[in-house]
Amino acid sequence: MEIAIQLRKEGKLKETNKVLLELVGRYPNDPIVNYHCSWSFDALGLEKNAIQYYEKAISIGLPDEELRGAYLGLGSTYRILGKYEKSKKIFEEGLVKFPQYEAMKAFYAMTLYNLKWYSKAMEILLFSIAQTSSDENIKKHKKAINFYADKLDKIW
Repeated sequence: MEIAIQLRKEGKLKETNKVLLELVGRYPNDPIVNYHCSWSFDALGLEKNAIQYYEKAISIGLPDEELRGAYLGLGSTYRILGKYEKSKKIFEEGLVKFPQYEAMKAFYAMTLYNLKWYSKAMEILLFSIAQTSSDENIKKHKKAINFYADKLDKIW
């Protein structure tokens, strides 16, 4: 694993993937190895190949940090492959486990956009911006942003 991580740091993505595939062959039920293998396929632009490793890593069980990353990676992979309903399901599962993970909310909003759930996507993003932004102008208008986030189609 150390070799794969070093190769990744050096930008040698094909070599990283080769080492990780060998590790998966030796340790097929190691969730960390499966997770890193999925990541290596994503980094190579081979998202279809990443899915089985994400799914296996999640099903075996990962520590929280890697599990958050696996949900984000799998949901995002499904989204860019046009599998929006699968992406939505994965993000919703991930957000149940990690409700404060703002990055996952952003990717979930992208999936909702792709599903043409524009209002819900905007609501999620606006609430997230209002809660996390350090921009002074956003902070100043936080109350209004929160108020209007779920009322974008309402006319007074």
